Amino acid sequence: MTAASSLPPPSPWVERCATLIAPGGTVLDIACGTGRHSNMFAATGHKVTAIDIDISRLIPRRGIEAIGADLEDGTPWPLPGRLFDGVVVTNYLYRPLFPILIDSLNPGGVLIYETFAIGNEHLGRPRNPDFLLHDGELLEAVAGKLVVIAYEAGRTDNPAPAIVQRIAAIKTETEMPAIPPRA
Repeated sequence: MTAASSLPPPSPWVERCATLIAPGGTVLDIACGTGRHSNMFAATGHKVTAIDIDISRLIPRRGIEAIGADLEDGTPWPLPGRLFDGVVVTNYLYRPLFPILIDSLNPGGVLIYETFAIGNEHLGRPRNPDFLLHDGELLEAVAGKLVVIAYEAGRTDNPAPAIVQRIAAIKTETEMPAIPPRA
């Protein structure tokens, strides 16, 4: 058994949306953990940058640049000026990163984001509301900045029962007008 085959399977959401990212393009995997998504993208010819506070858990593959960084400690963004064709985030929420991740996309770049939402505290971890998205929060985070291609919110049972929000959104070449707030 190879190291890559011992990885947990990629998120079905990420697998489904992965084809939106340009073939052979650059992918940023935030809070990469063991690298299940980094390895998936590297295996299909993408150049991957994987960031996590602890990269010792990353099971590396050729084509993955690993960066150890604490994205929540107030230090500057570790990739200033770098742009990506895709940014992938799963099971991680640090709200101050939303604008940075959006700004890190090339025109035509895709944000694929999936994490826990309010209601998950009744099913498992995380339970802390600081780590749970509010209703429609991913939509609000990209409003006026990215074009939403797909969005889901609700319960999933794969790989375990959880309440999640998922979004796939593309950065267009021109700035989009903001959606007016609800009355």
